[in-house]
Amino acid sequence: MIKVRRNYYADLAADYSCPGLVSEALKAQLIAAGERFVAMKEATLPAIGPDYPPSQIEQENREWWPTHCEALRQGRGDILTGEYRDDLVYFCQDGPYYGIEQQQEREKHWWALIAQPGVTMTWPIVMFHGEFVHFEWVCMDDNTHETIAKGSVCWVRRGHRGGCPFKSEQLTFYRDVFASAELLELLKA
Repeated sequence: MIKVRRNYYADLAADYSCPGLVSEALKAQLIAAGERFVAMKEATLPAIGPDYPPSQIEQENREWWPTHCEALRQGRGDILTGEYRDDLVYFCQDGPYYGIEQQQEREKHWWALIAQPGVTMTWPIVMFHGEFVHFEWVCMDDNTHETIAKGSVCWVRRGHRGGCPFKSEQLTFYRDVFASAELLELLKA
């Protein structure tokens, strides 16, 4: 018997598996929710336990996921940075980075490249388990259909109250590695 594949977005507020699936009204709602979630992050990483169980954290991560996707598509560096904890540990081929300041200079180039006009980022796979969020992404040129970048990521996200203390990512950029000054200006700080 052939295994039936499931839609990873079946129970989420929006589907970011390909371009064109999210209405303008929903995009605005997701950005507002993303701003709200960033504001809910507590100064101290909350403990997992009876008052904050893995099931609640996973539900909050499912609620958060579409807001993260929309923030990336819109180049909302303010929201993206706000998702991290100040003591973030970020493993990637340019890292490791420790603390929220170390990765910012490099990561803004990545954000500018994947949010640039004329390209669309998609996340065909996303999976959740408690505080763990695994996803794969691909960014394509809207005109040539070439893949300009792709990656595979694991976030540890302690729900809305905790934010992200750890991120591990393998990313590959095919066309550009650093963004131009014009693209960097499009990011919202």
